[in-house]
Amino acid sequence: MSAIGAVRQIALSAGRDLDVTLAFWRDVLGMAVHARFDPPGIAFIMAGDVRLLFTDGIPAGTVYLDMSGLDDFHAEARAAGVPFTAPPMLVHNDTEGQFGPAGESEWMAFLKDPAGNTIGLVERHPPQEPH
Repeated sequence: MSAIGAVRQIALSAGRDLDVTLAFWRDVLGMAVHARFDPPGIAFIMAGDVRLLFTDGIPAGTVYLDMSGLDDFHAEARAAGVPFTAPPMLVHNDTEGQFGPAGESEWMAFLKDPAGNTIGLVERHPPQEPH
């Protein structure tokens, strides 16, 4: 019997200008292009073992990325003029350990890239860590 493994690839909109979208991911998020093919005008960025495929002609998507230093990133990016749709906020107290170690809290902030994709930045904090 076959079994599904890990997520391999996620497709995100490149919008009208692939170069502008890729520049945002590189300059704001620090994620470099892994591969690009012209034609047809597609590019890949690696998020761990998952390929993010950027192409035109598909709707904008939403992707959640783990990160450390969320508060510092948010402050620096905002100071550089990056607009956030939501600042870092507590979204879940994982008291039961459903999504990681029990007692951790999960914080998220949201922003959009030039193609309209929503990017959720996620950081988990150990129990009772001051925020």
